[in-house]
Amino acid sequence: MADKENGADATAAGTTGEAEPRRSLIVNAQYIKDLSFENPRAPASLMQPQAPELQVNVDVGAGTLGNDRYEVVLTIHARATAKGETLFVVELAYGATVTLTNMRQEDVPQALLVETPRLLFPFARGIVADVTRDGGFPPVFMQPIDFNELLRRQTAAQAQAPAANA
Repeated sequence: MADKENGADATAAGTTGEAEPRRSLIVNAQYIKDLSFENPRAPASLMQPQAPELQVNVDVGAGTLGNDRYEVVLTIHARATAKGETLFVVELAYGATVTLTNMRQEDVPQALLVETPRLLFPFARGIVADVTRDGGFPPVFMQPIDFNELLRRQTAAQAQAPAANA
């Protein structure tokens, strides 16, 4: 009533009194899709006097399974070297099936490539730490990852690729 007295109309302002359907991201299942640990120089690699140099690469991919269901795969590749020789290599593809409900199309990439990997990362991080420890090395504890920044970089790289080909 106060809105009508002030000359404002709730419908004109974009609010019809109906609540927007609740959006949700549901993780249906999590799983190791692929896991590899290589220790090519064992046992000599386990007796290194110096700390190895560690390189870690992370990637995220997503695909549709139909009916608002998707598969998201967080891929981690870690390689430790010392004096130019490989001590160990860990490759993990950690997947999940997720259901997105009432999600606007423009919000789907954020949900699949930022929010889902943010939920999966602690589990994948634990697997990498356990595998490296079980392989005879100190566990690799990865720092948290800014998946928003990773998505921003992927989007920028995709935008530059067509420009470079033109």
